[in-house]
Amino acid sequence: MIQPIDYRYIDREKSWLAFNARVLQEAADKNVPLLDRLRFLGIFSNNLDEFFRVRFAAIRRLSHSGISGEKLLGGISSQQLVKDITEIVIQQQSESLRILSNIENELENENIFIINETEISREQENFIKDFFIQKVSPALVTIILNDLAEFPVLKDTSGYLAIKLVMTKPKAITKIVVKDTVLKIKKPKKDVRYAVIEIPKTINRFVVLPSSNNKQYIILLDDVIRYNLSSIFNIFDYESISAHMIKITRDAQLDIDSDLSKSLMEKISSSVKDRRIGEPVRFVYDQSIEKDTLKFFLNKMGIDSTDSIIPGGRYHNRRDYMDFPNLGRYDLLYQSNVPLPVDGLSLEGSMLEKIAEKDYLVNAPYQSFSYLIKFLREAALDPKVVSIKITLYRLAKNSQIISSLINAAKNGKKVTVQIELQARFDEASNISYAEQMQTEGIELIFGIKGLKVHSKICVIERLEEGKVKRYGLISTGNFNESTAKVYTDVTLFTSHSKILKDVAKIFDFFDINYRIHRYKHLIVSPHYTRTRFEKLIDREIENALAGKEAYISLKMNSLSDYGMIDKLYDASRAGVKIRLIIRGICSLIPGIPGMSDNIEAISIVDNYLEHSRVYIFGNEGDPEVYISSADFMTRNLDGRVEVTCPIYDKNIKQELIDTFNIGWKGNVKVRLHSEKLDNLYKMRKDDRVFRAQLETYNYYRDKLEVISSEELTPGTVIEPKE
Repeated sequence: MIQPIDYRYIDREKSWLAFNARVLQEAADKNVPLLDRLRFLGIFSNNLDEFFRVRFAAIRRLSHSGISGEKLLGGISSQQLVKDITEIVIQQQSESLRILSNIENELENENIFIINETEISREQENFIKDFFIQKVSPALVTIILNDLAEFPVLKDTSGYLAIKLVMTKPKAITKIVVKDTVLKIKKPKKDVRYAVIEIPKTINRFVVLPSSNNKQYIILLDDVIRYNLSSIFNIFDYESISAHMIKITRDAQLDIDSDLSKSLMEKISSSVKDRRIGEPVRFVYDQSIEKDTLKFFLNKMGIDSTDSIIPGGRYHNRRDYMDFPNLGRYDLLYQSNVPLPVDGLSLEGSMLEKIAEKDYLVNAPYQSFSYLIKFLREAALDPKVVSIKITLYRLAKNSQIISSLINAAKNGKKVTVQIELQARFDEASNISYAEQMQTEGIELIFGIKGLKVHSKICVIERLEEGKVKRYGLISTGNFNESTAKVYTDVTLFTSHSKILKDVAKIFDFFDINYRIHRYKHLIVSPHYTRTRFEKLIDREIENALAGKEAYISLKMNSLSDYGMIDKLYDASRAGVKIRLIIRGICSLIPGIPGMSDNIEAISIVDNYLEHSRVYIFGNEGDPEVYISSADFMTRNLDGRVEVTCPIYDKNIKQELIDTFNIGWKGNVKVRLHSEKLDNLYKMRKDDRVFRAQLETYNYYRDKLEVISSEELTPGTVIEPKE
């Protein structure tokens, strides 16, 4: 008997909130260095902002439309889900404030003090006043609100101070009331004015004050402004002034117009600008704010009880803690392991010559991302290279990838770039890069209507002995040197002619997308990924039913597609042993008798963000291994262009199996996925601590044959020469 839909799946949004709770656990963990705990608080806050701008906004739209959406949402109505999410977030926000308070107390034990405007010394007072005059005041945007015909649009990426001024002068002439011949003076209602100050994003939120007696002091920019309120409002005659922080989150869904006279770039650019006036979906406020001030802002902004109204602490936009200054206290940070070289692959010689001989895998950040930059730079200069084709999704702020591609174009190479203009929150950056590349003569492809291009592929064509030979790379993550420092991703470098012929077909599909290609080696969404993975799972089911060895090991970011979950349940019932390493959303419920008792699922949240997708199928003892840009989410399977690549090199195949097993063996930073969403840690079978990310680094360190392990102890600087 098939159970009701809500018994078979965990709600996607609640599962995501459980993931963010795991991030918050890292902030609370006393074994995590203090400054890194602040960084995790910042990540928690940033994650929550994006969640409300996208997922919560979509559910709110559904709720306001009057549609229940129970089938779409796995058995819960959109109206109830909005309430549940708000309740969970209020609890998490309260927990985050408690954790922040504990961290600040522990920082004081390290002689680091975060002070507010009431705690400054005379020496600090002079510094703060001068800093405000020189740096802050010129950057402030202050708006008096009472007399405005229209309330200003508050940006959802900024924090604001809500200001209340109680004026000294009466608003009206005093009235005299006569009653029983006794004269009484009725006091006039005092004039109250409201204002809002935008906290500048151009100035670091954390102002480092001069140290004293071996003590280090930091004051938040918010409190620098609070301390100087009298200077800001000195033209007003007031008797009291107060400032409380507020923050708004807006619906970030892009509404693309259908004007055929506009280019896609124009439409996206216009829609990104419209995002600033999107509907409010969350309002966070300092819970010590006066009731009349809160009421004034809620009314003026059109926020009511159907929106998510979250009482918080004195400070919001805690995502800024990701950039908390290190103060030179590296003892309060995770020790940095320098990215390792790849055995046999040099940054000094020709990479193309090496790749012509065999495939190579780079696992960043354990190994150097510089190999990817070197690959493109070499192609840009090589006289035999005639063309470069690449997909781009998210790019670094000052992208070396873009520089390399422009360099190639200047050297006469034909460069074709498929750049995804609808990469969430990177639209403006990608539009800017697109315009820059267009100016340099690079041919741009802006994707396919209705499909985001999320694949990470590149192919280079080189003339060798009168024939075209292809070299390329396929990755699980973005070609982004900034995120490569903290996101774990694997990139395959190959000259496998048949794989790269398939890659070339994908670029043909971008160009002429009414023609659906067949691929002999790659698995490509939206046409083949779902059915191909279903067949791979079915084969394991057949093997299990025949009494043969059958197992599936999957590592991904999220698992939420009901069809794939049902297929994994079928495999579990057949006796297939299934191991899942899923960092984020897991709508599958493991360990349920008769449904998923052969499925185990864990999440690793540690110093690096687990991002690589690796899929392993037992295949009767001859495992098939794939790397992919796709998670098992409906959008990745059916609504995007994704690429999954088989691994044919036996050594690389074993390497990916080994690193999966290392992750599975981890017994710290590992939580169990469960129906209760309680984020219980994996129990240790003995006293030995096995931290998967550190052991993965050690695995690659030990594989190097030319450098002894003693020379590569963590923290040792070994820079591959460029």
